[in-house]
Amino acid sequence: QVQLVESGGGLVQAGGSLRLSCAASGRTFNIYTMAWFRRAPGKAREFIAHINWKGGSTYYADSVKGRSTISRDNAKNTVYLQMNSLKPEDTAVYYCAVAGRPAKYDYWGQGTQVTVSS
Repeated sequence: QVQLVESGGGLVQAGGSLRLSCAASGRTFNIYTMAWFRRAPGKAREFIAHINWKGGSTYYADSVKGRSTISRDNAKNTVYLQMNSLKPEDTAVYYCAVAGRPAKYDYWGQGTQVTVSS
């Protein structure tokens, strides 16, 4: 089991920035990738970015590419999502997730709300 706790959400004006954090605990040695997803009201869950836990390679959705950076601190078992130039359409609940195998996200955090005002 892996437990995930997100933090860092909040209300920000359009054009602003936020940094989300996700701390993992438990069987963290099984982590293959960590990722961020989001769910906006009335919409399906959307993949945002992932990072390979050992190698550090990253991948971003087109919707956030160039505006967001995913990073990790292996010593703290924490993944971060720095989001810049935020837009009202970025408003959503943001979730982090852990995959023990490629694209198999078995563990999810409780989510943190990000609201971008225009």
